[in-house]
Amino acid sequence: MSAPSKQSNRTLVVATIMLATFMVAIEATIVATAMPRIVGQLGGFTYYSWVFSAFLLAQSTTTVIYGKLSDIFGRKPVLVGGILVFLVGSLFCGLAWSMASLIVFRLVQGLGAGAIQPVTMTIIGDLFKLEERGKVQGVMATVWATSAVVGPLAGGIIVDTISWAWIFWINLPIGIFSILAFMVFLKEDVAHKDAKIDYLGAILFSISIIALLTILTETDAPAWILIAFAVVFVVTGILFVLQEKRTPEPIISIALWSRRLVATSNACMLLAGMALIGLSTILPMYVQGVLGRSPVVAGFTLTMLVVGWPLSVMLSSRFFRAFGIRNTLRVGSFMFPFGAFFLLFLTPDSHPAVAGAGSFFMGFGMGLINLTSLALVQDSVEWSMRGSATASIIFARSLGNTLGATVLGAIVNAGINHYATGEAANRLHNALNEPTGLSELAGDPTVRSIFDAALHWSFWGVVVVAVLTFATTWLIPISRGVKTGGAGSAASEAASH
Repeated sequence: MSAPSKQSNRTLVVATIMLATFMVAIEATIVATAMPRIVGQLGGFTYYSWVFSAFLLAQSTTTVIYGKLSDIFGRKPVLVGGILVFLVGSLFCGLAWSMASLIVFRLVQGLGAGAIQPVTMTIIGDLFKLEERGKVQGVMATVWATSAVVGPLAGGIIVDTISWAWIFWINLPIGIFSILAFMVFLKEDVAHKDAKIDYLGAILFSISIIALLTILTETDAPAWILIAFAVVFVVTGILFVLQEKRTPEPIISIALWSRRLVATSNACMLLAGMALIGLSTILPMYVQGVLGRSPVVAGFTLTMLVVGWPLSVMLSSRFFRAFGIRNTLRVGSFMFPFGAFFLLFLTPDSHPAVAGAGSFFMGFGMGLINLTSLALVQDSVEWSMRGSATASIIFARSLGNTLGATVLGAIVNAGINHYATGEAANRLHNALNEPTGLSELAGDPTVRSIFDAALHWSFWGVVVVAVLTFATTWLIPISRGVKTGGAGSAASEAASH
């Protein structure tokens, strides 16, 4: 097989990738804004969280599968197919008549969304050299930042003026236009070959990962249910590994994932995903519940994260030329734990700018970690394995997000149980269960101090994971003194280790 033809209009392809990515990126925030209205009409509040979990489970599980399929059949047909599935799910989500049906159609949406990010990132790796990729990835990072801002606003306007169904149907014109643009602008010359798809491996992998993610997201379920899912995860995981070792066209190449460069990059991204989800979920609670600031101010502290990330990515090509890839990754990634340490110095009297500064530095470091590890992994493999390699990075970060949300959430609860007793504990739990509870909590000095101490337990958790992320970057094999011109050969050399 060969890479996409150089006849592809790279500018228009990137513009189309941005559009398709925005369609998926905005999904989480726009749906979250509309969910209260949806629940009010459809009922079934008990299944509220599964509207999000169904989408994320399907998306995370299929990421690796789509990466492999793009290596077999080419990027364009797999990407177009994924967008079509996403649009079918979007259409029926808007027609949902109950929460159960909405969850099923969200699952279909997620099955399509799983193709979009790994395959579009792979296309960028196909079309651009490493020294060019920084600017492109910086632009892509702004898409996620913009969606975080536009999503809640668009969701509110749509729900108030039209119908909640349109938060899903708005995807239809965007997706159809993206498909047409990819068909016209992305030129791909794929040598056809007879390939046997590893259906059994795909099924075993899906069951195993769904079981794992269910354990991580449904921690309040009865113990026997969690044990049952754990057994399913272990058994199907073992069967999956055995299947992949004997099949000629494995969905996940054990040999690829065990390469030092791929394995260390994936480990680094998993840890980074854990730390970032901790920051994203815990920092807003601290700003509102302990500092006593508004949700807008809390949102501003996280906005600094999405400012630092694209900024570092856009500057990365300059860093590569000036300092080399090795030094850029090692020194730049130091910003990740450096930003996390800001969290430890937060007190009830701190200015929100302190939280914003920590968020900015973590975003800056994450931008360099994500870009460099992704670029090195992509450049270390040939075209026929690049989709699988790219998907492995995205899957690792997604799994890290899920794992981090569970672990750091458990740390917060452990801290609350440790510090809160008697009447103070009741007041704290009552406040956290009220829609405006965080703002009221800040006015109670006793409960506020308990919440402050409990959240600092989780801040220590974020710091520890951030330091481990930084340490892991030193395990990623990069030849000393390598500049961008030798990135490909350095990555290839590292991949053989």
